[in-house]
Amino acid sequence: MKNTLLKSIALMAITLAFTSCSDDDSAVNNITGTGSVGIEFDNSFAGNDLILNTQPNTTSNNEVLKISAIKYIVSNIVLIKADGSAFTYPKGESYFIVDEANTNTHILNLSNVPAGDYTKVKFGIGVDQEQFNLGASGQGNFLALAQAEDMLWSWSAGYKFLAFEGTFTSPAVTAATPFMVHTGQTGTDYNYTTITLDMPSKALVRPTITPIVHIVADLSKIIDGTNKIKLSDNNMGGMGAMIMGGANLPLITANLNSMFSVNHVHND
Repeated sequence: MKNTLLKSIALMAITLAFTSCSDDDSAVNNITGTGSVGIEFDNSFAGNDLILNTQPNTTSNNEVLKISAIKYIVSNIVLIKADGSAFTYPKGESYFIVDEANTNTHILNLSNVPAGDYTKVKFGIGVDQEQFNLGASGQGNFLALAQAEDMLWSWSAGYKFLAFEGTFTSPAVTAATPFMVHTGQTGTDYNYTTITLDMPSKALVRPTITPIVHIVADLSKIIDGTNKIKLSDNNMGGMGAMIMGGANLPLITANLNSMFSVNHVHND
């Protein structure tokens, strides 16, 4: 009798566990509707929150930078689930400018995102060549925004994908000297790059939940990533250090792949 009772209890426990798992799977698989997602960009330098104009930031080459401006174009956002299925945000709405000096640009608000549990985010830095090849008339409202934000050299020269500016000193350059690092199309190098980031926890998109994916951008990686670039080697005397083309731009573009990471996800 005792053994029979124990077997019955065990069978009931297994049945309840199976039913619970089935209910959970059913709940996950039957997520419906749409929601919104915020993609937040938080600029830093080698682990320190960025403060414009006054904060000294030292590279591994012992160059000390005071950053006055950082802007970059974020484009072609894709949200990816654990099973590899993806939602591509509509291309015509997927071009943004993140500007450290303008807090209104730090969170990119995506709407009408299918409900689901997302584990990765993918995006480009710059404007992809397919979009640029549509010509000035095919850029929609983004062309005027880029012009207003000084993220366009000229239409023939193209967009600035990233603008990184300030002053620097080094053992070889002791007086504060201007620097400007602008990436974009130069010659045969288009210098557009795509970045895919894992999320440390799922972004739970629901009609009633709007996740915020908090991405940290480590600006030190621009010139002090895998490829080490000295501003002092690019100093042009009275003009300062100007990197807007040449062999350094593909190296800087490669560095951008390690510049971003997802710090955390808020599901509120």
